[in-house]
Amino acid sequence: MAKDKKVALITGITGQDGSYLAELLLEKDYEVHGIMRRNSTFTTGRIEHIFDQVELHYGDLADSSSLQHIVAKVQPDEVYNLAAQSHVKVSFDVPEYTADVTGTGTLRLLEAIRTAAPKAKFYQASSSEMFGKVLEVPQTEKTPFYPRSPYGAAKVYSYWITKNYRESYDMYACNGILFNHESPRRGETFVTRKITRAVAAIKLGKQDKLYLGNLDAKRDWGFAGDYVEAMWLMLQQDKADDYVVATNETHTVREFCEKAFGHVGLNWEDYVEIDEKYNRPAEVDLLIGDPAHAKKQLKWEPKVTFEGLVKMMVDADLEDLKDK
Repeated sequence: MAKDKKVALITGITGQDGSYLAELLLEKDYEVHGIMRRNSTFTTGRIEHIFDQVELHYGDLADSSSLQHIVAKVQPDEVYNLAAQSHVKVSFDVPEYTADVTGTGTLRLLEAIRTAAPKAKFYQASSSEMFGKVLEVPQTEKTPFYPRSPYGAAKVYSYWITKNYRESYDMYACNGILFNHESPRRGETFVTRKITRAVAAIKLGKQDKLYLGNLDAKRDWGFAGDYVEAMWLMLQQDKADDYVVATNETHTVREFCEKAFGHVGLNWEDYVEIDEKYNRPAEVDLLIGDPAHAKKQLKWEPKVTFEGLVKMMVDADLEDLKDK
């Protein structure tokens, strides 16, 4: 691969955000490397179409030696840490694992960069779940954190350790505090994709009911393809900073159901039933982010609307399921 290209390393490249980011960087003529965990089944479906354009390395955020080795070998200009145990509900079932990968994993990666590629710019995928039981509305870069899950708490650690390395070692290290962002590539266990998948299956006569938890939870939902552009922009600035990336709009899970079922001419109330098992031990009721800083500094704007996002996801699932 040519040496005159910028080199990027992405953890979590096989995930939703990783796949969109890899596409964006390839369009910008980067040499793209990704870290993936060894698995007995194929997990590369989201990057199948660009498989021959990226270089993958086996590694794990729980294994510092693999991270040291990969960073030293790749010598990246930019590192995007998107890997995590990222499911909030699951983090209550595996809290220690979540803390190790989502929290301490960031420290291991920062240490690998500090020792093996100290000039590399670092992006940390921080989360609106850090705000949890929100102390102000909307949430900004200055809003205090109040996480309500092991996942949220682990992300708070990652946020502060990233800031700490920036200030202690003069590293270019940014936190992107991303609010919920979805797409047709969202994992099927996440509520938005669970809804759109069920809508498509019900419309096609393959499913009868959809079981959900808290319909009143309010979220700030954007399109993952828009949000990865903000990640890239953060690493193109003169100095590192932290940014909220959001739409500044909030919608309930109920509204998401209404729009998704409505898009295919169905009444959501005929198909949705509540199952207590989907409720979390501690709920995050309201998330809405103010992206003013990102808009001003990065000149970033979300392009896909809430309604557009719901339709995009339902249409993709209809297309995917119709031949199955």
